[in-house]
Amino acid sequence: MWPIFAIVWVIHVIYKLLQAWAYTKGAYTVVYPVVRGTGPLFAVIGAYFVFSESFTLIQWLGVATLMAGIFGLAIYNLRYLSAERDTLHAALGLAVLTGLFVALYTTYDAYGIRATANPFTFLAWFFMIDGITMPPIAIRRWLKMENPPALPPLMLRGFAGGLIAFLSFGSIMMATRLDKVGEAAVLRETSTVFAALIGWLVLKETVGPRRIALMALIALGAVIVEMGG
Repeated sequence: MWPIFAIVWVIHVIYKLLQAWAYTKGAYTVVYPVVRGTGPLFAVIGAYFVFSESFTLIQWLGVATLMAGIFGLAIYNLRYLSAERDTLHAALGLAVLTGLFVALYTTYDAYGIRATANPFTFLAWFFMIDGITMPPIAIRRWLKMENPPALPPLMLRGFAGGLIAFLSFGSIMMATRLDKVGEAAVLRETSTVFAALIGWLVLKETVGPRRIALMALIALGAVIVEMGG
């Protein structure tokens, strides 16, 4: 299993660095939908070659519907974006590349968790190994800041993020063990809807009828994929 964990570690480190880099170049509302929109398409293609999975015509229609909603959100956000337009092309390029690594880790993690007799053994080792790299990088960045934030609330936020990551990543990896990788990857992208709802309810962001329609399109695409299987 150690060769599998070594490759998993490399893939996840590159993914996280690309994701962070993309956010330094572009706004969250533009980068996030592009990453989540390209990820499932690449994952479906990867699952075809690795696990011989195939989608029905109706499921491909669902994928297209979901991606139309996600990219529609990106275009909508892009249209009203006024800041960071000078680095926009770099941000979009990095977002697509990050989406490729989302698909790569989804497919390879599925391979790893299926190759392990006990999936919880894989998850325990995965999260321990995956947590080695980023803390030193975060500490180095914190030390270089001119006005670094206070550590206690930052560490509390990091702990909460780690717990959420454990539950979310653990859930998607278990889903890829129990069901088709492509279907799990597509259904996960309903997170775009929840992200918009959190922005509306918690962050008090404005959600107009167009964004609601696009979110409904994403949810509809996920339903079509699941019902068409």
